Amino acid sequence: MTGLFLAAGMASVDYVALVDAFPVPDEKVRTENVQVLGGGNCGNALTCAARLGLKPRIITKVAEDANGRSILAGFDGDGVDTSYVAITKEGTSMFSFVIVDQQTKTRTCIYQPTLPTMVPDDLPRSRLSSAMDGARFVYLDCSLHEIDLLVAQEQAARMNIPIVIDAERKTPVFNDLLHLASYVVCAENFPQFWTSAPSITSALMSLLLQFPRTKFVIVTLGCNGCIMLERSCLGEDPKMEAVDVDSLIESLKLRIDKSNTAPLCISSPIMRLSADGIGTVNGRLLLGTAESIPPSELVDTTGAGDAFVGAVLYALCAGMPPEKMLPFAAQVAAAGCRAMGARPGLPRRTDPRLAPFLY
Repeated sequence: MTGLFLAAGMASVDYVALVDAFPVPDEKVRTENVQVLGGGNCGNALTCAARLGLKPRIITKVAEDANGRSILAGFDGDGVDTSYVAITKEGTSMFSFVIVDQQTKTRTCIYQPTLPTMVPDDLPRSRLSSAMDGARFVYLDCSLHEIDLLVAQEQAARMNIPIVIDAERKTPVFNDLLHLASYVVCAENFPQFWTSAPSITSALMSLLLQFPRTKFVIVTLGCNGCIMLERSCLGEDPKMEAVDVDSLIESLKLRIDKSNTAPLCISSPIMRLSADGIGTVNGRLLLGTAESIPPSELVDTTGAGDAFVGAVLYALCAGMPPEKMLPFAAQVAAAGCRAMGARPGLPRRTDPRLAPFLY
């Protein structure tokens, strides 16, 4: 498998503190477990993909400071190519404070981006062309607005390289990027926020109809798994009876074996799918479950979504069908939740828990 892909986005140092319960205003809380770890959406996803066996290149920016050196060292240790990282002698590298609530198993992040922000002058066209050489996919976490457009519009789209978009929050260039996206992975609240649709499944329909280049959209739902809407390459058949996506997702949920703690995927056949007031599209709906992690093993959900994206990147390079990709990505994300921080728990390709998907 050729696993070279290019990515642009956030890379940071995370200062992760484990507390008994998240503090209320004006309260002081004590922690006896603080760790300094690698972080950032793009950085986490690429570290995950590299441990699975891909050869990612990252476009990002760091300063010549201790955090910047730590970010680069972390990537070098995991096999992420940092040849195209811009390094500034002034400013500060990105860092985050992450508070992990041991009681609720939630995390709260406060971050400062790299300053000054990365701009096209930090990445000459000749360097970008070199970075694109041999890339099978491009992944953007949509945090470097001008760089994202430069990579997507002037290189990936022109070279017909598929683009994977991480849709977590609205940005000034998001609409332009979504029009170029081949694949979209969304955070839970994004589809309805972007489309104002009444349900998650109808929002996924709206996204596919708004952006005709997109082959599939996935929304991650934490411990509730994920939902994927895949466009069929077949054209619309007006004679095919339309099936409401909201009713269809409920019928898929009824097919879940709740006694099975491992991730699994339930899929509809290719159908003419409809959403009231939105439209119809030929495709299929897939429901993925998350691993049921025993409470004694669940440590920290920081970076679980990034791990899921990293596994999806691997699955695309490996040509995995969606029925296999979704439980694989859920398994990878669950492994990461068994350790503190976004990266320490990320599995390597040799992890026996991944063997059913890889061999």
